[in-house]
Amino acid sequence: QVQLVESGGGLVQAGGSLRLSCAASGGTFSSYVMGWFRQAPGKERELLARVSWRGLTTYYADSVKGRFTITRDNAKNAVYLQMNSLKPEDAAVYYCAAALTSSECATNYTAWGQGTQVTVAS
Repeated sequence: QVQLVESGGGLVQAGGSLRLSCAASGGTFSSYVMGWFRQAPGKERELLARVSWRGLTTYYADSVKGRFTITRDNAKNAVYLQMNSLKPEDAAVYYCAAALTSSECATNYTAWGQGTQVTVAS
C-alpha cells in the first residue's frame, strides 16, 4: 500500500498561486491513478483533479478548471497541483489520494495523505 505525504500548503493572497506536492512511498506509484481532493469546514470532500497512471489523461472539477493543473512524475514518485488565481473559496484542507481505477468517487481512493491547509486571504 502506498503512503502519501502532502506539502506546500500555506497562506496566500487572493489571486496568488501555490504549488502542492505529494510524495509517495511504499508502493508502485505508477500503478495508481492520483487525485487531489479538498475539504472545507462543513463541506464534503470533493475531487478537484485526477491524473492517469502515466499522466496522459486528466480530469478537473468545474470549480478549478483553467486555474489548477495536476501533473505527476513517476520517476520521482510524486504528484503536484499547481494552483493559480486562488480565491477565498479555495481555502480548505487539500489531500492527495491514490486509486487503482480511474474514479471521481472518494471511496474508490484507497490511500490518503494527511492533508495540507490552504488559506486564501481576501
